[in-house]
Amino acid sequence: MGLNARKKRAAGAARAAGVDALLVTHLPDVRWLCGFTGSSAALVLLCAAGHRARPSRSPIRAVLFTDGRYIAQANAEAVGTEVVIATRPPLTEACEWIAAARVRRCGFDRTQTTVAALATMRKSVPGKLRRSLFVAVDPLVARLRQVKDAEEIASLRAAAALGCRLFDRILTFIQPGMTEMAVAAELEHAARLAGAEGMSFETIIASGQRSALPHGHATLAKLPRRGFVTLDFGVLLDGYCSDMTRTIHIGRASASERNAYDAVLEAQEAGIAAIRADVVTGDVDEAARSVLRRAGLADWFTHSTGHSLGLEIHEEPRLAAKRTEKLKAGMIVTIEPGIYMPGKFGVRIEDTVLVTRSGCEILTPSPKAWIEL
Repeated sequence: MGLNARKKRAAGAARAAGVDALLVTHLPDVRWLCGFTGSSAALVLLCAAGHRARPSRSPIRAVLFTDGRYIAQANAEAVGTEVVIATRPPLTEACEWIAAARVRRCGFDRTQTTVAALATMRKSVPGKLRRSLFVAVDPLVARLRQVKDAEEIASLRAAAALGCRLFDRILTFIQPGMTEMAVAAELEHAARLAGAEGMSFETIIASGQRSALPHGHATLAKLPRRGFVTLDFGVLLDGYCSDMTRTIHIGRASASERNAYDAVLEAQEAGIAAIRADVVTGDVDEAARSVLRRAGLADWFTHSTGHSLGLEIHEEPRLAAKRTEKLKAGMIVTIEPGIYMPGKFGVRIEDTVLVTRSGCEILTPSPKAWIEL
């Protein structure tokens, strides 16, 4: 799907929401719609007649407001989009432009717009428009982004494949006594050398008793001679995120450690088996959670089974208890059950999968059967 097609879909969603323009300020939404990757932007989509702005060659008129740091970048990246280099805050100039274009109702994302931003928006337009012009709407662009197009799937597949190669490499590096930070540094250095733009979130390396911390970011703690090491990491490639978790064991494991790992692996595979288009997200969570419930470990599973990802590491929908959204073919989600026993150990196993009509494709096929170093 091209960028103009994305703009057209967003404009259609805005019209269905009862507005004739859309003000987009969430940077991943801006990038998805026009290709601009800078850190300062406001994008206006004109969706209907009723304004005096001149017609554009594009079927849907899109105007990007950014600042002087991005003159060359915006003109190179913003496909099918007019570029305005603002001399004042881009949001202010965007709102002034909207008012001058005689837009009657301009939608803004109620989940991404702060109270302070809304105050700036209203202050930027004539007093008679301050109560009527800006209309809070649901996250229309984020909802469109949930189902990935072919180009996005290719980018996400490539990012996931790079993550798998990095995991294979780090297994040859890990040794008892080295610090968690050293493992994270080696992984992140290798990611950069392999072409990653960065990590998609702060790398989690949690070893020994620290493996019981679901978000145990790497520290100077040393890897144990015997115990679990959880590695949860992702890379950014072409702006898209990867995400995978593997838990390995150093030295000989106890029976309780091995049984816990086997239970989490069974739960993770049950979650994957439940994935297909039209399945309710809460049912996927239950498929994984019920395995741990039967094993007497459900009380230690303290988070949702998964989440969507794309330009952001956490997107909607979530795969969590009592959630009622239905999966659609083209969504990309994680399946990541885990158990966390404070003072003892934790285990998490995570894959990223592409939802298909009849099931799913695992994008992170690195080994996840028991790994003991």
